[in-house]
Amino acid sequence: MEKFRSALLLLLLSALVSASRAQEVTYAEVGQPVSLTCPKTQNWGHLEWLFGGRELAWRNHMGGQKVNTDGNWKELALSPDGSLTVNNIRPEQFGIYVCKVSESGSSGEGTEKAVSYKVLRLTVSAEPSLVLSGQTVTLVCEAPHPSSRQTPEIHWLDPQGEKVKRGNGEVKVSGRHSGQWTCVVTLGQRTHRAHVSVTVVDLDSPPLQYTSKSSPLSIPCSIPAHVSWEQIKALGLQEGHWHFFPRSASDLLSSEAQRLFSLSLDPVAWQSDQTRGLSSSPDLKNRNLSLGRRKGDDGDRGDYVCSLKFDNGLTLSRTVRVDVLEIVSAPGTDLISGQQLNLSCSLGVPLTSDLRLRWIPPEGSSLQRPLSGRLAIPAVSAGDGGKWRCELRRNDTLLTSAVITLKIESRLSVWMLVIICSAAVIVFLLLLLGFLCRHRRAQKMRHMRHRLCQCKNPKPKGFYRT
Repeated sequence: MEKFRSALLLLLLSALVSASRAQEVTYAEVGQPVSLTCPKTQNWGHLEWLFGGRELAWRNHMGGQKVNTDGNWKELALSPDGSLTVNNIRPEQFGIYVCKVSESGSSGEGTEKAVSYKVLRLTVSAEPSLVLSGQTVTLVCEAPHPSSRQTPEIHWLDPQGEKVKRGNGEVKVSGRHSGQWTCVVTLGQRTHRAHVSVTVVDLDSPPLQYTSKSSPLSIPCSIPAHVSWEQIKALGLQEGHWHFFPRSASDLLSSEAQRLFSLSLDPVAWQSDQTRGLSSSPDLKNRNLSLGRRKGDDGDRGDYVCSLKFDNGLTLSRTVRVDVLEIVSAPGTDLISGQQLNLSCSLGVPLTSDLRLRWIPPEGSSLQRPLSGRLAIPAVSAGDGGKWRCELRRNDTLLTSAVITLKIESRLSVWMLVIICSAAVIVFLLLLLGFLCRHRRAQKMRHMRHRLCQCKNPKPKGFYRT
C-alpha cells in the first residue's frame, strides 16, 4: 500500500513538471496555408516542431534556428513567436504536428510543454459548377471524423452569406446563387470554412423602366455571369427573342405579342422582325441583350419580354414594364395672356408610394417648383411662357422627365396690331375701290347722254303743225 502511494505521488509530481500533451484538430484544403501555434512560456530554452518523427524546425534562446526546406517542405515558415506556417499544404502533409518547448526554471531543472495538432483534409465540391437558373447543384463537403467520439457539424452558406442547407445534398439555384459557396465545419469551439464557386446563368433586368417623348427609352436585359457565349451554347441554347405586349390607355395588357427581335447563334446576333424603331446593344458579345431608342413615345407603354430557350425545356425569361410620362396642356400650348391653363403630368397609372412628381417651371414664372402632378393657373402671364419640365423621381434619383413648351401672347400683341391694321387698310381700299367704280360709272352715263343730243338743225321745243 505504501508503495502504491509513493508511485501515485511520483506520478502527480511528474505531471506537474512535465508537459501536458493536448491534441487539437484543424481542417484545411489542399493548396491553402495552415498556421499552427506553440505553447507560450516565459523562460523557454528550446523550441522544436515535429511531423511524424521528422524535425521540421527548431529555435533556441540563443537566437539560433533552422527550418527544414528539404523535399516537399519548401514552403515552411517559422514566425518570431514560434508559430509554424505551412504554405500551400500538399496532400502528403496532412497528419499530426507536434510542438515541444523546454523551459528552464530557477533551480536549473527544466520542464517541457508540448501541443499536437491533427490536420485533416477538408474537401468541397459542387456538381455541376456551371448551371442554368432553376436547375439543381449537388454540394459535397467531406470533413473526416477525428475519432469515433468526435463528429463535426456541417452546413452551407450561399454567396449572400445565408444558411441554405445543413449537411450535403442538392440545392435548387437561381441567379442570386451565382458566386462563392461556403462549407462551414464546426468541431467543438472551433469553426473551419472551405469555399467552392458555382456559376449560375440567368437573365438580369429591372422590372420597371420609365420614358417620355423628351427622354431616351432603355430596356435593359443581360446575362450577369462571367461566361462566354460558347459556354452558354454548351448548356443547350436553342433560340432567343424579344416580344412586346402593348398596354392601352386604361392599362389593359394586350394578349397578342409582337415579336421584335430573334437571336441567331452563328454568329450571335439579333435579327429584326418588327423593331418599332428600337435598336439592339452593340455590346452583344459581352452578353448585353438590351434594347433602346433615343426618344420614347406614347406607343412604348407595355411589357417587353426577353427570353432564352434551351433544349432541356428550360426557358430563362425576364419582363420589363415600360411606363410613359406624359404632359397634357388644356386648352393647348398657344395661349393668350390672362387665359386659364390646366397642366397635368402622369404615367397613366397611379404612382406607387416611393415615386413623386416635381414641376420645374420657366424662370419667369411665379410658380416655385410645385410637387403635384396637376396644375391650374387661373390666368397665365408672359412669364409663364417657355419650357415646363416634369420630373419623375424615386427619392433623389431621377427616373425620367417630360418637357412641354408654352407660347403666351399678349392681349394686344404686335401681330394682333398688324392684323387689325391690315384689316382696316383692306376695308379702306375696298371702300375706295367702290367709290371710284361708282364715280367712273356716273361719268360714263353723262357722256352717253351728251352724244345723243347733238344734231345739225336743232328745232325748238314744243308742238308743230304738219
